[in-house]
Amino acid sequence: MSKSAKRGPGTLLKLVLFIQLGFAVMLFGSDLVRVLPQAMSPSDAPQLTEPLRPGDQTRRFDPAQVPAREASPNSRPLPNTGDMPSRLLFESVQWEGRDVVTMTGEIQPGDAARFDDFIDREGAPEVVFLNSPGGSVTDALVIGQTIRDMESETAMSDADVCLSACPYILAAGTTRDIPEGAWVGVHQHFFGENIALPAFLAVEDIQRGQGDVMTYLDKMGIDPLVMQHALVTPPDEIYLLTQAELRSYNFLPEIADDTAN
Repeated sequence: MSKSAKRGPGTLLKLVLFIQLGFAVMLFGSDLVRVLPQAMSPSDAPQLTEPLRPGDQTRRFDPAQVPAREASPNSRPLPNTGDMPSRLLFESVQWEGRDVVTMTGEIQPGDAARFDDFIDREGAPEVVFLNSPGGSVTDALVIGQTIRDMESETAMSDADVCLSACPYILAAGTTRDIPEGAWVGVHQHFFGENIALPAFLAVEDIQRGQGDVMTYLDKMGIDPLVMQHALVTPPDEIYLLTQAELRSYNFLPEIADDTAN
């Protein structure tokens, strides 16, 4: 009898377990590769609360430690409680005679489906107020498309944040109200759960993700050149856009020149 014929279920089970262990090591290693550079060389950028100046716009970033700020009176539909939810919280209110939805918290996988369910129950709002440190890019793009399909506006208060993947939702508004003091920021994204893939496949996945984002921004009327700031800003930092940049990339309309004839 050949050696292969003598292999029983126990041998095959050991082989399967060995393969699974190998994949576990690869996944752990991929996550380690992702976080190790940040752990060994943490960002020396200023704190997020440091005053912003043109040319000095990169700040340290941890989505779980975004400071709460006090909004100006009557600048948002609901008061800021200071607690940023760990996933998006949707609330429907009447504000200044308009149907408004506030969207607060981190964007987690599955939040796009939750938003669809919420809209099915509550109906389409005229305005969506945003206060989010970002999260899942895929869900942000789907939520943004839903907002554009509803032809809703997007808005922030002067103490709200829209960082990481959140600007893709902000971009979807038919008009966008972004007052002075609001934080809108971009940085690099991961487009997969891990990088345990051959190098060419990992690169292909990243390139496809970036291409989807740029196509989406163009569709929303935003200049995809805004991604130049995202691509050079690591995930533990955030590039905050000035009001002038928000206008140049079409998040805000250009200011009319009253001196023109």
